[in-house]
Amino acid sequence: MALLDRLPRHLFTQRGWGMLGAGAAALAAAYIMGRRDLLTLSVLLLVLPLVSLAGIRLVKPRFRVYREFNPSPVETSAPTTVRLAVSRTGNGSGRATMEERLPPRFGESPAFRFPSRSATGGTSRYEYHLRSARRGQFRIGPVTAEFTDPFGLSLHRQAIDDGDILTVTPAAVVLPLTGLAGARGNDGVTATRIRANPSDDDVMTREYRHGDPMRRVHWAATARHGALMVRQEESVTTPEATIILDHRFPAFSSGSTAVSAGLSAQDGPAMATSGTFEWAVVAAMSISAHLSERNYGLRLLDVRGEPAFLHSPSAPDPEAEEYSGTSGLQSIAESLAAIQLTAPHHQHRDGRLPDAAPRGFSLPGLSGHRNRASQDSGPPPFDDRLMDKLSAHRMRGPLIAVLGRISPEEALSLAPAAGYGTNAFAIVVADRPADFDPVLEALRQGGWRAVAVPPSVPVASAWGQFDQDVELPAPAVEVRRGAGVVR
Repeated sequence: MALLDRLPRHLFTQRGWGMLGAGAAALAAAYIMGRRDLLTLSVLLLVLPLVSLAGIRLVKPRFRVYREFNPSPVETSAPTTVRLAVSRTGNGSGRATMEERLPPRFGESPAFRFPSRSATGGTSRYEYHLRSARRGQFRIGPVTAEFTDPFGLSLHRQAIDDGDILTVTPAAVVLPLTGLAGARGNDGVTATRIRANPSDDDVMTREYRHGDPMRRVHWAATARHGALMVRQEESVTTPEATIILDHRFPAFSSGSTAVSAGLSAQDGPAMATSGTFEWAVVAAMSISAHLSERNYGLRLLDVRGEPAFLHSPSAPDPEAEEYSGTSGLQSIAESLAAIQLTAPHHQHRDGRLPDAAPRGFSLPGLSGHRNRASQDSGPPPFDDRLMDKLSAHRMRGPLIAVLGRISPEEALSLAPAAGYGTNAFAIVVADRPADFDPVLEALRQGGWRAVAVPPSVPVASAWGQFDQDVELPAPAVEVRRGAGVVR
């Protein structure tokens, strides 16, 4: 048995190897003893495993695989159930051992027998659970099937599908209420007056229409006009919030600091990210959920006025800027799933950085003078393009900026943008927030409410700073929507 265990496992079964060994022994005995009957037996023992091996590769069983994730996409640290349905589509019979290939972060790959004991209609169904603490897109599968010939002598293994992509979105944390909208109110509702009469004296009244309630009759205006007049109706409009998300590589890493890979090469395409950027992603998701629950329409831009998810490989619509309702929030979550740091110039649709080394992401090519040259080659942040986008939605709601390391000069460029929103909030996330006092001062002089925080501070605590001037606490846990309390 010890010798059989050392033999290749994907050619013959132990029975097949045993038959080949017996055939070789019979052949040697026939040669020594000169027995023709032993020669015939040895040929039979040697040829039968080889014929079965050739047959199983020429006549392969065919399978169809259906894979479903529930929920899909799934938030970080939340479980998703994977349901597999496998059926045989070609001729053949017999049993097979199957295995679902998983990225290493999900642990050991599940294995199962085909057909299952509960198979119905030729279809076997299986179920298992996955959970990821990191956001991203992961290929689940393919399913590999290992089957034998009818005699159980030879083995063959093959992938029977291409696998499917599981999208893991960042989980939003619960944010405290703040004075977000100024005159618009915290509930996301704005009352606007519709002018029916051009007269300045009657801007709040209009003529009576059939069906108007009598309690709305404006008797003074009725006496002046000699016709029944009613108080002007109020209509409810949906406020809009604009979120500026910084995802520049220099803003979230220093020239000498390596950026950690969000995914290993074995898990799938590597992502360029860092601790500060992961904090910014969670903040953007949390703010979007917080505003969406209060009926805000959302608009997400980057620091150059382009759509925030233009370079996110997981974005359903990369060129979209405006989102509303539950479907819009879901689209934001999916877009944030695989967003990563991008170089100021030479950006790729799949999010790859120029001259990036996927393993480890030390990215020496983006440090030093090459990093500075790359910054100079791209359009400047917070320029007229961004200002034009903001002015097009002037005073329609709050303006929120989630930023990385920005310079005082960039802060001065961004400062006037506060005038385009009913309120303006800026969060600067950096490892050493004390270094950004000049940046905060420049933003505050322009009308922003600005704070600088390290990534160790929970997003909810940073958000709460906009309504209170106390020192930031640093608790170890955050309450996440739909995922309970996680570290």
